[in-house]
Amino acid sequence: MTTPAERAIAGLPPHLRRFAVAQDHAAYTPRDHAVWRHILRRLTAHLRDRAHPRYLAGLEATGIEVERIPSLDEMNVKLARVGWSAVAVRGFIPPAVFTELQSRRVLAIAADIRTHEHIEYTPAPDIVHESAGHAPFIADPVYALYLQRSGEVGFRAIASVEDQAVFEAIRNLSVVKEDPSAGAEEVALAEQRLAAAAASVRYVSESTRASRLYWWTAEYGLVGELEAPRLYGAGLLSSIGEAVHCLTPAVKKLPLTAACADVAYDITRMQPQLFVARDFDQLFEVLEEVAATLSWKRGGDHGLEEARRARSVNHLALSGGRELSGRVVARVAAEGEIEIASGLRTALARLDGPVLVSRGGTAEGKPWTGDVVVVFGRGHVPERGAFDVTFPSGLSLQGFAIGGAEVVNLRGAISGRPLELPSWALLFVSEDLRSVSGGPADPGAWDRWFGELSSFGEGEGEERARAHKAAALPPRLAALYAEVRRLRENGAPSRERLAAIREAAVAFPQDWLLRAEVDELLGEVAGAAAPA
Repeated sequence: MTTPAERAIAGLPPHLRRFAVAQDHAAYTPRDHAVWRHILRRLTAHLRDRAHPRYLAGLEATGIEVERIPSLDEMNVKLARVGWSAVAVRGFIPPAVFTELQSRRVLAIAADIRTHEHIEYTPAPDIVHESAGHAPFIADPVYALYLQRSGEVGFRAIASVEDQAVFEAIRNLSVVKEDPSAGAEEVALAEQRLAAAAASVRYVSESTRASRLYWWTAEYGLVGELEAPRLYGAGLLSSIGEAVHCLTPAVKKLPLTAACADVAYDITRMQPQLFVARDFDQLFEVLEEVAATLSWKRGGDHGLEEARRARSVNHLALSGGRELSGRVVARVAAEGEIEIASGLRTALARLDGPVLVSRGGTAEGKPWTGDVVVVFGRGHVPERGAFDVTFPSGLSLQGFAIGGAEVVNLRGAISGRPLELPSWALLFVSEDLRSVSGGPADPGAWDRWFGELSSFGEGEGEERARAHKAAALPPRLAALYAEVRRLRENGAPSRERLAAIREAAVAFPQDWLLRAEVDELLGEVAGAAAPA
């Protein structure tokens, strides 16, 4: 019989399923549960009057308890009531995967938990951030819809090749910082790699703008009155340090507008300013305003140019329902002031192979490895045979059609000026270009053909960091944590035994959390013994 978490994973398409992992709840150590409990106790106490009123109710509604790390099986039972599910993942996953999952109403939850050394704040995804931060507000139908729609906007936005380099560098740095065995030199190299990747960025991509909007709302958003806002962003709700810091005068509070998409953020430090939404309804207003600037909505020349300079795989939505997924490498403008369609003066665009042809998001056949030429405007190229056709843009093409859009001996000119064209290519004609979106139109088919070449495993670094974290907990210390947990769960622990554990903890001077757990219980015992 499958569990709720297994059913959630099984419900994903294969290209997303391969990023999901089993949670293995039994593998969490007693110290892991102590970390969770310490954070949740402090957060819920601090946030009781500071978070949006739906937060505390949302914890219970989504199966999240204070005393122990949540089970995704239990969470999925409750999330199913609001039309969502949750799957476990390892650390940072590609942005396109995260956003597509969210657009499908699936919450990706990092299976790992931060170390007690990073209990105040960690830049790496962990189960505290994803479950205690994001999940509670999914119980609010308005906010849950915002998460879904912002996931779609992020998924459709065009990312540059440099965005990928920055993502990989951030992922590497988070792994190194969470590895107890990583030395100062390894950390420094990871930081230098991130700095180099950031320096390589040529421009602010659509994906970056979409991620900034998500950051300043879903991750670090405040809501309500500007002078007395409440917390709702997951990054604030899951970080003790940020939850305390964000409402102090040291953090500038600004009214939320679409301009937040132009404000950069630094994932490695607390934020110097935050944006305050009027209410959750305003989130949709700002999201739509930002989405209207993206190639997904605009198409035309804007979309082609955005795709060309991104140098990444994107897809064009042609008239008639056909889509082309690949890298746009060149475009030729019509002569004079000719507008072929709304927002479109491009007469011809060229894509480098591989190119995947699809219709309605479903791939047709295998990828074409050569060049693809798209001509915009009204005109007819025969299925087979020689052709010589002139388009309203002033573009003329000659060649021989083999069938299935394949042509040979392709030649062309625009207003009499010869063009450099591939002699052998796929040739498509489209009357307009309503949309250019990030990534392939059929992600599953693209992944089947090219996923192995661009596979995203957790890698040796993450495996090594996880092994080092497990080895960093000596058996004797683990036993003490386990005993403290048993004493708490069984109730009425003896002062003498707690004192003995406190004395044994002296052998582990760096482990402050165990002492804090014991001191809390000692305080409860003393309180219970005090006369009424």
